[in-house]
Amino acid sequence: MARKYFGTDGVRGLVGVAPITPDFVMRLGYAAGKVLAKVRAGAARPTVLIGKDTRISGYMLEAALEAGFSAAGVDVMLAGPMPTPAIAYLTRALRLSAGVVISASHNPFQDNGIKFFSDQGTKLPDAVELEIEAALEQPMDCVPSEKLGRAKRLDDAQGRYIEFCKSSFPNELDLRGLKIVVDCAHGAAYNIAPHVFHELGAEVIAIGNKPDGFNINAGFGATAPAAMSAAVLAHGADLGIALDGDADRLIMCDANGRLYNGDELLYVMVMDRLATGPVPGAVGTLMTNMALEVAFKERNIGFARAKVGDRYVLEVMQERGWILGGEGSGHLLCLDKHTTGDGIVSSLQVLSALKRSGQSLEQCAAELVLFPQTLINVRVAPGFDWTKNAAMVSEKEQVERELGDSGRVLIRASGTEPLIRVMVEARNAADAESMARRIADKVEVPLAA
Repeated sequence: MARKYFGTDGVRGLVGVAPITPDFVMRLGYAAGKVLAKVRAGAARPTVLIGKDTRISGYMLEAALEAGFSAAGVDVMLAGPMPTPAIAYLTRALRLSAGVVISASHNPFQDNGIKFFSDQGTKLPDAVELEIEAALEQPMDCVPSEKLGRAKRLDDAQGRYIEFCKSSFPNELDLRGLKIVVDCAHGAAYNIAPHVFHELGAEVIAIGNKPDGFNINAGFGATAPAAMSAAVLAHGADLGIALDGDADRLIMCDANGRLYNGDELLYVMVMDRLATGPVPGAVGTLMTNMALEVAFKERNIGFARAKVGDRYVLEVMQERGWILGGEGSGHLLCLDKHTTGDGIVSSLQVLSALKRSGQSLEQCAAELVLFPQTLINVRVAPGFDWTKNAAMVSEKEQVERELGDSGRVLIRASGTEPLIRVMVEARNAADAESMARRIADKVEVPLAA
């Protein structure tokens, strides 16, 4: 059954426009509360933990959610501004019914969203999301006054999560001798990430750590890493770490300001694990650079591709029993450290690899040379199905024959716009560009006719 409100990462949109309005979010809290109370039937009174990033709209949506949960007879704990993975961790650690995060991740401040975690700190199963959507179609009611939910603040949330992040770093290692730029994107990790790295011994230069409700992701963070690179060069730092607005993903740079994406960081993590024992495999996505797949194959490491989205990466990891996976965008998962993607924890895994090897980030990633990629977005008529365009299918097959094992083609429709995305990877940048253009041109010709 298709979901009406939930996307791959919760409910998200422009604040003030349905569904991100206070009345809908209150009804969402009520519906989720009724479903969660049923799931926890026979257990203690259901309690949910609510966290948020630093958007100005977080205050309004937090109050709406709290009212909805209370009306459903669910108690609420308020954590305030906290990274998304922190809510996942605390929900599980405190044995709560569910966790809720108010965030639109890397989007600008005008957007916001609601995402849920189960009592095990994982994204809600599709079946539960569908049940919440079904409950949304029912009129909102209210339990009797004596059964209304209560709300209280979780005062030690930050300290608990800082200690959890530090515990994911090897006890025998520290970060002494490293100067690190930490870019918090004026987001949820602004008062957490700098403390983690400092308490592990690093000299920390914090940037993007002065949120005002409007500047989240604006010119800072994982989606705007130039600020991190510039700060690394200006301060003579050893490396930089840029998180996004809710701190579930990261981009890093070396001492020269050169950026490393999620594919390269996943490679460093896998190679570090391989140095101490076998690694059965790792999971990427349809967009993961082919160089990573080739590098793993050469080392007898399995590799599987999931649909784009960390939710789907996690599903494939669980199916195969593998513990490492991620996306080029910087969502990285280490299931022996956390149940979900965590920018701080993932960066600590990279840092532990550097410390164990005695090498710089540049040296650890040197053997992985990414294949040049060309991505062309072609605007098409709504409902266009490229698989029924004979000329395009034929050209794609011809390009794949020419590439052989030295590249690949990926064509997919955008989920949000009338676009077809044509991506070609090849060992030579000129080949990737010309081949992608050849395929894209076959889309454009029929439209012009």
